[in-house]
Amino acid sequence: MEKFSIKNGLPNLFKGTAMGIAEVIPGVSGGTIAFITGIYEKLLQSIKAFGPEAIKGFRENGVAGFWKAINGNFLLFLMAGMAMGVIVGVFGISWILDHYPVLLWAFFFGLILGSVIFVGKMIKNRNATAIVAFIMGTAVAYFITVATPAQGNTALWFVFVSGMLAISALMLPGISGSFILLLMGMYTYIIPSVKNALKTLDPGSLQVLIVFAAGALVGLAAFSRVLTWTFKKYHDPTMALLAGFMLGSLNKIWPWRNVISYRENSKGEQVPFLEQSVLPIDFQGEPYILGCIALMIAGFLTVFLIEKMSDTNPG
Repeated sequence: MEKFSIKNGLPNLFKGTAMGIAEVIPGVSGGTIAFITGIYEKLLQSIKAFGPEAIKGFRENGVAGFWKAINGNFLLFLMAGMAMGVIVGVFGISWILDHYPVLLWAFFFGLILGSVIFVGKMIKNRNATAIVAFIMGTAVAYFITVATPAQGNTALWFVFVSGMLAISALMLPGISGSFILLLMGMYTYIIPSVKNALKTLDPGSLQVLIVFAAGALVGLAAFSRVLTWTFKKYHDPTMALLAGFMLGSLNKIWPWRNVISYRENSKGEQVPFLEQSVLPIDFQGEPYILGCIALMIAGFLTVFLIEKMSDTNPG
């Protein structure tokens, strides 16, 4: 386990912040950020350690043994960063989404396109199994992007299930936890509840936040074990599947999408319900073509800049 120090922890704090921001944006995955910053498998191992490994460490060496088993220094800074990122995302990125969504989507489109190439380089044996896994991942993710969002359910049991599924999507590059919430019809209920809980400490909103967080913890513990096992037994097909997830998700974050239907959210506001990807010339609004191209290139290059920085300062 790495020695505890602010200097050692700051890179993981920044990586966690980027992951938290990404998770607030429907269509962008914190798992993608974990991949390109080089901490994905390390994160899975740390989460998986919560269980027999952590109990064994505690029995043998007390709190210090438990902390070492879960790689506590790494998780402490990463989770603190993610909490910061979620707050920044809820209060800041949501403003950009409201005012300049096309430009924001363009940046993330380039980022994820670069990530597909980045993950593809990690596949050592590009055999038939890897190719089939890549095609399957692409097809599944694309289907998710065109699926019709369901109507939400504010019952606490459904909030709990939403937390489980959203956190599982967090660990899959290309599949956003926020987008899963959107498909379940819960995005416009959970995000405002979290925002209200943080701002006002309203008991009802806090209850939603706590139940959602509990579901997320259960989902995190279960799904991390599944992914860790597949990485260990089927590394290349798993990498190919995840690369496919990212490629298939690009339809959801295509910058130029026209709204074809609206629905009313919990506040009585009209919000987009179904969207259709179009060419810039057919976009119903300011297309910002030059700005989008520049930001796509910036997003694409950011992947390889982060990769280079992670190589010199690994998580």
